[in-house]
Amino acid sequence: MIKVFLALAGLALTVPVPAQAAERVRPSKPAPTQTQSKPAPKGKPALKGKVATKSKAAAKGKVVPKNKVTNAEVTQSAATMRVADWVATSGDNRSLPYAIIDKNEASLFLFDAQGNPLGRVPVLIGVAVGDDASPGVGSKNLAEIGPAEKTTPAGRFLAKFGLAAGKQKVLWVDYATSVALHPIPPGTAKERRRERMLSPTPGDNRITFGCINVPLAFYGKSLSPLFRKKGGYVYILPDTRPLEDVFPPLHVQAAMNGGAR
Repeated sequence: MIKVFLALAGLALTVPVPAQAAERVRPSKPAPTQTQSKPAPKGKPALKGKVATKSKAAAKGKVVPKNKVTNAEVTQSAATMRVADWVATSGDNRSLPYAIIDKNEASLFLFDAQGNPLGRVPVLIGVAVGDDASPGVGSKNLAEIGPAEKTTPAGRFLAKFGLAAGKQKVLWVDYATSVALHPIPPGTAKERRRERMLSPTPGDNRITFGCINVPLAFYGKSLSPLFRKKGGYVYILPDTRPLEDVFPPLHVQAAMNGGAR
């Protein structure tokens, strides 16, 4: 279990957030066909809900951030360590910055283009457990999305900033399914998003329609500057499917390591 760094999250969440919005992003026009490895097309989707505008994977899962987002050592899960090691050694990020999101731990790990770890923050993710987006979910209104459809899809995504409805700029993770990465929104009192973000356990971090919420200070000071120019990759770990099914190159990694996982 990864410890949530309350000081960071608490600081980030005290910053006021504009009322304009994006929760899970829905294109105002039918979303174009897009694969996970291709960049998100520019569009003006209406965001769903309200949002604010080792070196190569270290041994034992502990890394000291180069530019500290947290003020302590960062502990990675075994799955995060495997993906981080594969990306760093294979160059799968293609010289772009990247983030690894561990849904089971409700955490995001940020890396620069050279694979240097920059730190970890807690995240809020989709309400439903699951790794695949329902067909057509990206074009639905909020009221049309059922509880089982509120998933954060797993996979490898080339994320880029683009416009949503209202000329709001967001970091699109998967345009076709209207999934974006953005600061934690105000939400409603019933949702308790602030409390969920500050919670020391990951079990209550499932509250969104599928988008990934992060602390506002982290978004503005750490992630946006890295991804602003050319974008970057976002690797979202599965919570139901085998890790190798989502990231097939890990089969090769396991074989090279003598089958050890």
